[in-house]
Amino acid sequence: MQTRRQLLHRSALLATLAALGLLLPSLARGAEPLRMRRIPSTSEMLPVIGLGTSRTHDIRIDDPEMQALLDVLRVFVEGGAKVIDTAPSYGNADRVVGELVKRRDARDQVFLATKVSATGRERGLAQIEKSFEALQTDTIDLIQVHNLQDTSTQLALLRDLKEQGRIRYIGVTHYVESAHDRLLEVLKQEPVDFVQFNYSVSERNAEKRLLPYCAANGIATLINRPFTRGNLLSRVKGKPLPAWAPELDASSWAQLLLKFILAEPAVTTVIPATSNPRYMADNILAGQGRLPDAQQRELIVEAFS
Repeated sequence: MQTRRQLLHRSALLATLAALGLLLPSLARGAEPLRMRRIPSTSEMLPVIGLGTSRTHDIRIDDPEMQALLDVLRVFVEGGAKVIDTAPSYGNADRVVGELVKRRDARDQVFLATKVSATGRERGLAQIEKSFEALQTDTIDLIQVHNLQDTSTQLALLRDLKEQGRIRYIGVTHYVESAHDRLLEVLKQEPVDFVQFNYSVSERNAEKRLLPYCAANGIATLINRPFTRGNLLSRVKGKPLPAWAPELDASSWAQLLLKFILAEPAVTTVIPATSNPRYMADNILAGQGRLPDAQQRELIVEAFS
């Protein structure tokens, strides 16, 4: 049953998409509200669909493309999504995200996640302070050690900032399968709230040890590269959806890829990047409706092979 808040989100999303000329037929038919999952360390609920910003948000504040990104944020918020993942190493993305959230007056509606990639405590703190300024906020929801750069030093710094109340959660990240063993070793040695890594139909190494460890030890997961930078979608460009796609409430290839990931219960939120409001709406649909069972997941794998 949909809660009053979920119904309000849905009504607002439909109004936003109609205003943008983006009303998707599958949304108009009345799909379920956006699925939520718990952050194990606190039991706070997060929507399963988030937003990545690598490449897509590295623009100037005065770039005309800011309007499209603002429309993405409108669809994102009205659809009930929350997690926006950025980083200082994504060029101007931190600053762009901060400006978009300010223009939308959406700080209370989003979960801001950024990263630290400097070496040494002083440089790490300086980089983090710039992120606070760029994101235009006094509190950052999550800061992650980016690609395990100077991990112990930066995690110690993040714990201090968390104790001060300036950040709410801490974590570590990487984006390639060859780093999964290193991530796992860090998780065994350092208490964190989140870990971010790559996982998709074509990159399934996380299923072996990383996802099971997170499930058993209460660590939230953010999933990057769900489309392997678009490579998976290029394989099916122009092909009709499989006849069984409606059984999963899926109306696009992208939704099938995201639902494959979300069928793994240890996944908290998946963070595909986009600068297109239509794609944002499509991604939100993946967080609604039915998810594949084991047999259906293998059908998805075969469809992209």
